Amino acid sequence: MKRTITHLADGRELIYFDRRDDADRSAIDRRTLDPRPVASELRYDPLTEEWIAIAGHRQTRTFLPTGGTAECPLCPSTDTHSTEIPAYDYDVVVFENRFPSFSGNLGTYEDVGGLSEVRPGVGRCEVVCFTSDHSSSFSKLSDEQVELVMEAWADRTAELSGIEGVEQVFCFENRGEEIGITISHPHGQIYAYPYVTPRTRLQLGAASRYDGNLFADVLAAERKAGTRVVAANELWTAFVPAAARWPFEVHIYPHRQVPDLAALTEEERAAFAPLYTSVLRAFDGLFGVVMPYISAWHQAPVRHGRELAYLHLELFSIRRAPGKLKFLAGSESAMGAFVNDVRPEEAARMLRSQVDH
Repeated sequence: MKRTITHLADGRELIYFDRRDDADRSAIDRRTLDPRPVASELRYDPLTEEWIAIAGHRQTRTFLPTGGTAECPLCPSTDTHSTEIPAYDYDVVVFENRFPSFSGNLGTYEDVGGLSEVRPGVGRCEVVCFTSDHSSSFSKLSDEQVELVMEAWADRTAELSGIEGVEQVFCFENRGEEIGITISHPHGQIYAYPYVTPRTRLQLGAASRYDGNLFADVLAAERKAGTRVVAANELWTAFVPAAARWPFEVHIYPHRQVPDLAALTEEERAAFAPLYTSVLRAFDGLFGVVMPYISAWHQAPVRHGRELAYLHLELFSIRRAPGKLKFLAGSESAMGAFVNDVRPEEAARMLRSQVDH
């Protein structure tokens, strides 16, 4: 793998990840861009003990460009159209988000009164372009391309974990307009948070109170039961959790406990690729329509709870039937109390029937 660092016209960092050592990455950003926005402000909710990022500059971010590749900011640049990627082709690209929720470009932050503490939204947000092919998707990537994406994820996890003030690194993909994507080009994001996220705090709290290794025991129990296992190989297992919140939800665990993506071996990364893309294709095969989904890597925090954490991927869709979506209405949104319309065992059976054999 070749890794090349360059910068965009407004100073943001861009990194090419290439399979070829002779890839030419000398192209420059020809655009004139506005100055980078200052970092968001974090406000503390004393009732839930959570930090909320207030990022008003994100209201102006790109929203569903209609011109296909001619207007897509994530396609390669051409002689007549300059995008976020100056090169005329690429394998995998990572760059700083133009409209970040967290960044190191600090402004001034004033007390807002009440009981809410305010501090700067220190951190970093990056965009990961999985392929230059606008019409592709992660499920269509070759095993070699998936491995290159994983190299990028691992590289960025290690790099961002070293930023002062960053407490957790989160790699994820939103897919489908139903999920809320604003650009259809195959891409994901990475958030480097200045705090440990609420869901991670809950999971690590449960693991610390459990008599044994909670994550490993969950994996072992699902592998033994088998009824909710969707796919597996020698190094990874994909299963529907017994208490799934979403109509179609799959968790993918490596068989070896590691804290984050940077700790995976080359063999583990290679084994993940075909299993994961087969599960994604199973999602799309369920109803014969593209499944909207969120794909979320759960990694250990940078400083705390690393001995308890267990790297795993959580993949879920809000589609519950061909023409029906699972909306987070009163119970879920207001109370955080989920009601799932599909039995996990039935979801696993349906997905198994679609997995490539």
